[in-house]
Amino acid sequence: MALVVQDRTFLDALSDEARKDLLRISVERTFRADEHLLREQDDSSHVLVLLAGWAVVSTATDRSSARLILALRRRGEVVGEMAALGGFRRSASVTALGPVRTLVVPGARFRAFAGRDPQVSALLMAQLVSRLRTADEERRTLASLTVLQRVARRLLELADLQETPSAPTATRRPGRTGDAYPVLAQFAQHDLADAVGATREAVAKSLRLLRTAGVVRTRPRRIELIDHDALRLLAAGGNIGF
Repeated sequence: MALVVQDRTFLDALSDEARKDLLRISVERTFRADEHLLREQDDSSHVLVLLAGWAVVSTATDRSSARLILALRRRGEVVGEMAALGGFRRSASVTALGPVRTLVVPGARFRAFAGRDPQVSALLMAQLVSRLRTADEERRTLASLTVLQRVARRLLELADLQETPSAPTATRRPGRTGDAYPVLAQFAQHDLADAVGATREAVAKSLRLLRTAGVVRTRPRRIELIDHDALRLLAAGGNIGF
């Protein structure tokens, strides 16, 4: 279960010459927090390369205005390439999670860029394979795990992101015993529901159980992780005596 593909990013893997070529054919653009970088079903074809910040990839669901969070994208990753290379409408929306700085590349220029450099084509293919593998894992998770297990796994994953440079979702603060507790400061409960493919009511129930057991503390737009061992046990299907 993973929102972030941990492979080396597209931008980091480019040769110096290819990176210069990419900069030459693109322009920079900055997005505000919660601003759409791309919209689902839009027929635009430009490609974005993230230079700073994080973005959320999501798709609409049949549940009213609910969405399903598919992935988080970080510095160095490409978004929107499927529309540019395949001529498809946008398959998902991409939204800024905090301020985001990007390179914007027109679709035709990006196709030419990928076509004249075998390394670029190979990197895009490797990225596609990694994302498909991650998507398959997510589908298995939705089909086989309970909501509580999915919540536990997602909280652990988001906490692990604090080890990633510029990670937006976690900070640390000292606890009363001197331990450092991860604080997920930008994922509200409804965001967590969107990220595990469950209703807000089901996720709220899971968080109530975790609060009662002393595993987490919650505040508006904050989830504080207190007991990692208990979360790992729950994520693996164990029981902590609810």
